[in-house]
Amino acid sequence: MTTEITRTVRVHADDVEANTRRGGDIRTTLSPKTTGCTSGFGGVLTLAPGEHVTEHYHPYSEEFLHVVTGRLEMTMDGQVVALGPGDSLLVPIGVRHRLVNTGTEPAHAAFHLSPLAPRPDLGHVDTEKPARPEQPNPSVGGAS
Repeated sequence: MTTEITRTVRVHADDVEANTRRGGDIRTTLSPKTTGCTSGFGGVLTLAPGEHVTEHYHPYSEEFLHVVTGRLEMTMDGQVVALGPGDSLLVPIGVRHRLVNTGTEPAHAAFHLSPLAPRPDLGHVDTEKPARPEQPNPSVGGAS
């Protein structure tokens, strides 16, 4: 059986806008908005040395993080987990988490969240003031 691909399925990180609201350079490359997918969203993240992503949690989604380069620490519900190249981490639904680049060079990681929240505004709950609150929340698309 041959499946005909009828929508965009490849997206380069340079083709999407960086979101810096919670810190770092977060680019959602695969999402309902960019590809029409329906089960989750993902992308890439870059953090400069000492930079962090502010604490938050996802009430409906698990987050999967894979470190490509650099040294990171993820604090999950107060527990620190050190991460380096090749490490993957699961952040369970509802767990507060904050990511910090503890290394001396930029860190790069890939992430995926699934399933989607019932509405985009329910997908992300900040528990720390965003690094750049004037920036909009990421727009991943999906049901409104």
